[in-house]
Formats: sequence, structure tokens, C-alpha cells
Amino acid sequence: MLKFYHAPWSRSSGTLWLLEELGVDYQMEMIDIRAEGGVSESYRAVQPNKKVPAIVHRGIVITERAAIAIYLADMFLEVGLAPAVGDPARGPYLTMTVYCDSVLDPAISAHAQDFRYTSNQFSFGLFDDMVNYLERVLSERRYAAGDSFTAADTQLGSAIGYTMNMMNVLPRRPVFEDYMSRIVDRPAYKRAQAKDMEMARTVPFFAKEFAKG
Repeated sequence: MLKFYHAPWSRSSGTLWLLEELGVDYQMEMIDIRAEGGVSESYRAVQPNKKVPAIVHRGIVITERAAIAIYLADMFLEVGLAPAVGDPARGPYLTMTVYCDSVLDPAISAHAQDFRYTSNQFSFGLFDDMVNYLERVLSERRYAAGDSFTAADTQLGSAIGYTMNMMNVLPRRPVFEDYMSRIVDRPAYKRAQAKDMEMARTVPFFAKEFAKG
């Protein structure tokens, strides 16, 4: 069975959503990335930086969100969440899946911490360029790769939803809100959100926050 290492309300939430979309059996192991003292050193055998997500499938460890999303969607191609090789949508699909990891995430993180830099200092470029690119893409397409929902949307949708609605870092632009309105009613999204909420209540860090409110 596929094993999934996950922390609720983290970067692995998009992978949880993808697994729910695929409808495959998986065993989840929760990693408390917010634990006092940090994650156990033994987890480095799975993920070298002790981060999530990570999966083990058929004895093979796969890390990094983009790699996991591409691997899973191709492994379960019959579900229809990945354009096949040769499909014109394959290029935009791969581009956006990787873009979420390599550009969107680090640009958001740098901006949230008010880290100042020039475009050529880091490969992910500027925050404003990233925001404007996403706005242009989602103005031209209904979904990340075109007219159909793909695994790329589990990564892009979870990133936009969290950084716009929870972190309040991504600007609240109409095109982003319209995009989110097209995906939040998906049954798999709702299942993933419910599972994350249930798990978050068991995490000491979040339990303290819940107790305050």
C-alpha cells in the first residue's frame, strides 16, 4: 500500500487532496513538523530535510511535491488527472505543477518575511512577476493546464487558497477568487479539508490555538 507522510495544514495538504482525487488506498503517517524539539531524526531516512510531503510506493521513496504529483497522476493515469505524453496540455500541466514548487512557494515565502532581493539574485524571481503570471494564466484558462482539472490544480489550488485566504500574502484578485470557486466544491477537496481539520485538532501547536478561540 502507498504510504503518505503528512502534516495537517502544511505544504503536503495539496498531496492529501490529490490522493483523495485519485481515490487510491493509502496509509497516512502524520509528521508533527511543529513539534517542540523538531521532527525525529529517524524521519531523515525518508525526507532528508525532515519536511513533508513524502510517499513510499512499491518500496520507492519519492519526495518534493511536484515530483509526487507527477508520479501519482501518471501512476494512476486511468483517473484522468494527467494529460498523456503527446497531449498539447502536457506542457502547461508540467509547467504549472513544477512552478508551484520552484517559483510560487519561494516567492511567497520571501515576500511574507519581507525579504528584499533583486530578480537575478534567486532563480524564482520576483513576487510581483509571479502574481502577474498567475493572473494571466488563470485569465486564459479555466484550470492550471487548460479547460480540465488536473493534478496541477491540487497544487495550485491549495497554494492559492492558503496564501490568499489564510496567510493573506497573495493579493485577493478576482481571477484568483473565480478560480477557487471552481474547485472548492469538489468532493475530494472537501474530504481532504475535513481530514486536515480532524488531524490538526490532535496537534499540540494547533490545539493551543483552538483553545484560545
